[in-house]
Amino acid sequence: MVAAVRAVERGDIQRVEAVRRVSPGDVEDLLHARIAGDPAGPVAARGVAASPGAASGRVCLSVEAVLDAEDRGFPAVYVRPLTTPADEVAMSAATGIVTARGGLSSHAAVIARGWAIPAVVGVETLTVDDVAGVARLGDIELRDGDPITIDGSAGTVMLGAATVGSTSVPAELFTLLGWADELRGERLGVRANADDAATARTARKFGAAGVGLCRTEHLFLGERLPLLQRAVTGGGSAALDALTEAQVEDLTELLEAMDGLPVTVRLLDPPLHEFLPDHPDLAEDNPMLGVRGARLGVLRPELYRAQTRAVVGAVARRIGVGGDPWVQIMVPLVVGGAELAHVRAVVAHELSGAAGRLGGKVVPVGAMIETPRSALAAAEVAAQADFLSVGTNDLTQMTFGFSRDDVEARIMRPYVEQGLLDANPFETLDRQGVGRLVADAVAAVRSTRSGIEIGVCGEHGGDPASIAFLAAAGIDYVSCSPHRVPVARLSTAHAVIGVGR
Repeated sequence: MVAAVRAVERGDIQRVEAVRRVSPGDVEDLLHARIAGDPAGPVAARGVAASPGAASGRVCLSVEAVLDAEDRGFPAVYVRPLTTPADEVAMSAATGIVTARGGLSSHAAVIARGWAIPAVVGVETLTVDDVAGVARLGDIELRDGDPITIDGSAGTVMLGAATVGSTSVPAELFTLLGWADELRGERLGVRANADDAATARTARKFGAAGVGLCRTEHLFLGERLPLLQRAVTGGGSAALDALTEAQVEDLTELLEAMDGLPVTVRLLDPPLHEFLPDHPDLAEDNPMLGVRGARLGVLRPELYRAQTRAVVGAVARRIGVGGDPWVQIMVPLVVGGAELAHVRAVVAHELSGAAGRLGGKVVPVGAMIETPRSALAAAEVAAQADFLSVGTNDLTQMTFGFSRDDVEARIMRPYVEQGLLDANPFETLDRQGVGRLVADAVAAVRSTRSGIEIGVCGEHGGDPASIAFLAAAGIDYVSCSPHRVPVARLSTAHAVIGVGR
């Protein structure tokens, strides 16, 4: 990559040739730490490579153990059966994460990628006994403080400590990505999935042209989790007011970090088993297909009203200090136009009542296409929307009937090795099934509303092979985790200039 940039500076090649010569893998290698040498012990287990990079530290089996290690200045590798929002105070302090369950779209994987923490999930041989204070990798026993090393790029867990190299991003990378942006032009944008100001600032540093997905339920983590729990479980006006005020603060900071760029705020979509695990009256047999997204907005419209007030409050604060906020509201997990129109009316009522606080700004209201039905009825959904975004994580889960939390570790490797699948469909977009739904949905929408903006905010938005397909399908932008933005910028340029066709 450095050689390609210098070749352009010497006049030996043109910029387009330099962009062609550098692969997305070359960029990926620059952004994440690698193991320098061998760990003290062998590979003890394998799982899903959920968040790239290497980490070495002490095994920590509880939140308290992680926080204690942080206080004592020791790197911690957080080891759990799975993670939920209640674990995020420990996850944020950990140098690496390992879970027994989950896949590329699981809670641990999504959070780890957003925070650039190496992670291996879906380690089937891992069990954690909280009562005994011990974890096991098959016959191997691990306790708090034992040294361990993980490679989130390879999906491996190794016994013992290892030296992890530091990352160094050369200035030539940003020069090359600037050329990639010029070659891509306005054809295909790159935004980031960012839930808070710090993540948004990282995304902007890496060249994101906005936030394509802010998952508002992720604003209620750690100590803030009870705010969301009280609001969802019917805590009354006081709980809703507290939820609103907390989001005003967070969204104001997020809009400041992305000043002048679009920010898509997704309304609440909290899987109840993750966010309210201690409320048995709300337990569901299949929570990923339960009361989520737009369904929550239909059953509890006061939640979406409160969130809309929070968006207005954040915009008003930024305008008040001379900022330039550009925000749009997205309704998740819709199944059709009538449902979207119903939920949109709730949002629109709050927006119209607060028009004077928006300083003339228009807040578009759009929808996520992430159920097979909404993809098949995309033109009907688009008739009620100002923009659309395809959520390929859930769309893949529902199209295949694969639980994104349970299936990857168990069946993906044998399915790929035996040729039953070309690739893990949660990693690279399945063109024959999910891809066809996306392409047909885009075509149907373009036939009736040619100018409507359509993005993709699933994990496939950072995968080079998926980006090439999405560009051909007519997507306007992709949105991915912040540390995949450089890879996406190069990959979108390759898609536009025809590299790999």
